[in-house]
Amino acid sequence: MIGYAFMGAAHAQAWRTAHRFFDLSLTPELTALAGRSEPDVRAAADRLGFASVETDWRKLVKRNDIDLVDICTPGDTHAEIAVAALAAGKHVLCEKPLANSVAEAERMADAAREAAAGGVYAMCGYTYRRTPALALARRLVADGRIGTVRHVRAHYLQDWLSDPGTALNWRLDAAKAGSGALGDIGSHLVDTTQWLTGQPITGVSALLETFVKTRPMSGDRAGLGGVGGDDVPHGPVTVDDAALFTARFAGGAVGTFEASRFALGRKNALRIELNGSAGSLAFDFEDSNALHFYDGTDPVGLQGFRRIHVTEPEHPYIAAWWPPGHGLGYEHGFTHQVVDLVDAIARGEQPTPSFEDGLAVQRVLDAVGRSAAAGSEWCATAG
Repeated sequence: MIGYAFMGAAHAQAWRTAHRFFDLSLTPELTALAGRSEPDVRAAADRLGFASVETDWRKLVKRNDIDLVDICTPGDTHAEIAVAALAAGKHVLCEKPLANSVAEAERMADAAREAAAGGVYAMCGYTYRRTPALALARRLVADGRIGTVRHVRAHYLQDWLSDPGTALNWRLDAAKAGSGALGDIGSHLVDTTQWLTGQPITGVSALLETFVKTRPMSGDRAGLGGVGGDDVPHGPVTVDDAALFTARFAGGAVGTFEASRFALGRKNALRIELNGSAGSLAFDFEDSNALHFYDGTDPVGLQGFRRIHVTEPEHPYIAAWWPPGHGLGYEHGFTHQVVDLVDAIARGEQPTPSFEDGLAVQRVLDAVGRSAAAGSEWCATAG
């Protein structure tokens, strides 16, 4: 694994756990962890359970005792690492979004396609696909339970950047992150809705907004950014704080999307609602063990949203875990990701989401950025 901060810790927990709850065809071994600072990466390896360390990712991908490389680094490094790892014959798991540009994502998808011909596979880490309630929603859509999808409403709301004193970090630097709320959390919405509906997005109309233009370059309070006083030097924020867009889907559905890291009171509110010709589905990750289903074929006097508690053995992934009624959490999606990836590799099959799927998301993100940059605003006031 390359990188060991927030995502690295989540991925490592999954690699440690998957084979202890699921009957995997192959058993993961946490062989090596890579990071730039030797003292820090050694401490992280001890904490996360890796047997050895490297301070140069290039050495890691060339090691003969490595079969798979897990990329948990900022987006500006994804393409170089993934292409090199695939060329070295290593399977690859790469965090989302796949890259910082369409050109990078195309290069990665090309490398993955070539590697797959030789039995080496790559997957992009859109883990919300592995939330049991959303996996159940996809099953219901595929079974025709809501009919033809007409409306898609997708919001991903957080509030960790709402304080203007929160310090700059790599997620606020376009050179490293590519974009802000759009790529960080909006990409999840794009992937999840295309996957749920089985329809690609074909067109968008968008706006992006940066509410806080500069931030402290260092801080003294713990958290994702930290907070600095007025005397701390400030630097520019070069990404969006919020992204809003409408979309058309290939099957005729229309969608509204919103991604913000400024929605006070919302911590990790990934919300998706689908309205179809025969029913509706609604999900909110802040109530992640529930799926709300409206069956339009019920008698009129009995119609209404039903709340399905997705903790039964019949539900996706659940049988490996706890007795009914005992919910799962954020980390379980990463464990399910490992399960699906390892089993696909063992079967010699392409895991999903593939790098092609990641490229498809990247193209939508690019279209959103271009639409926002070229957009015009009309005055709605009299005169």
